[in-house]
Amino acid sequence: MVSITLIIELAKRDYTERFAGNVLGSVWALIWPLVNLFIYIIIFGKLMGSRIPGSSDIYSYSIYVTVGLVPWIAFSNSIARSTSVFLDKKHLISKIKMSLPSLLIYIILSETITFIISMLLFFVFLFFSGYQFHASILLVPFIYYLQQLFAFGFGLLTATLTVFIRDLKEAVGIFLQLWFWFTPIVYVQDILPDALKKIIIYNPAYIIINAYQRIFLYNEFPAINSLIVLTVITHSIILIAYMTFRSLEKDVRDFL
Repeated sequence: MVSITLIIELAKRDYTERFAGNVLGSVWALIWPLVNLFIYIIIFGKLMGSRIPGSSDIYSYSIYVTVGLVPWIAFSNSIARSTSVFLDKKHLISKIKMSLPSLLIYIILSETITFIISMLLFFVFLFFSGYQFHASILLVPFIYYLQQLFAFGFGLLTATLTVFIRDLKEAVGIFLQLWFWFTPIVYVQDILPDALKKIIIYNPAYIIINAYQRIFLYNEFPAINSLIVLTVITHSIILIAYMTFRSLEKDVRDFL
């Protein structure tokens, strides 16, 4: 069993190694979220003059894009990186007796650090722009927990299968690109054809992102039915992933 200490150390090393050798070092961990927020808020909101239908707030589209992209990046990166984690860490697996699914946790933690930094900077912007915070904002940690739990289950399933089908890593990358554009993050749902509007409600990423949008943009609680559906889907994915891994675990270790 991988110890908590090892997982934390892997997460810390994963995060710091992104900027290793740079003059500014870990300061880049703050610069990148700042640059991204600048693009979302200034470029999309002010310069492009984008607006959300029914809202005259100059920052409405900026908020819409930010609360969609920041969680999506954490979500998609967690899945994409988890897909190849068994292959990437095979040198570690061969030396230390460990629970392989635990390896995905350090990726989730590393992406969570970036998410927290980005959201804290976003909250600072909201505060100074006179944004009125609503009680629904207390649900943000729970929604993030659900999305990363979903990413963990999805990542475990793809990580297991990628050991045998190496091309799956590239296929997952393409799938995530298509999934991004099938989720209203940089565009509003109203522009979709009626047929797609009926289908999109079954998209787990739509449920996740829409929950953030309702909290931050409309100052309201997400639909409880949607959160229940997301919870059921998330735990179903984890169950399927774990059963698949358990049935193939011996072969996974042999192939590595």
